[in-house]
Formats: sequence, C-alpha cells, structure tokens
Amino acid sequence: MTLDGGRILSAGDLPDADTRWVASRKETVVLAVTHGLISRDEALRRYELSAEEFDAWCRASRAFGKDALKSTALKRYRQAN
Repeated sequence: MTLDGGRILSAGDLPDADTRWVASRKETVVLAVTHGLISRDEALRRYELSAEEFDAWCRASRAFGKDALKSTALKRYRQAN
C-alpha cells in the first residue's frame, strides 16, 4: 500500500495517539487498517475512536476519497449519501 507520492505505508507513518485529526492522518489510519498494518480494534483503542466514527471515515474515503475526510467537507459529503 502506498501513500501520496508513492511511498510505502509503514508503522512509522501512523499518527501519534494524541493526534490532531486532519484528512491525511485519517486516510493513513484507514489505509493501515484496510491493508492489515494494524487491526481495526487496535486503531479504535489507540486513537480512542468509536466504531461509528471510524466506519464513517472508511465509507467517506471509499466513496469520495481523502477530501471527504476533511472536517470542513463532512456535512457536504454526508448529505450526498
């Protein structure tokens, strides 16, 4: 799995547990779980996310890409579903 610019995603790319969430960090966690770098349960625990919030990130990312993970775009993309 690769990130923007073609870099391979590794454990070192995962955000810190106390991160400020921006679209690129959300996308990194979604990709890490999707491709088995960390488990969904581990991501939920590490980042203190609810299952609903993480699942919403996954749906938005699949349907609309990284732009849908921006907090300023959440309302627009959620209404599109």
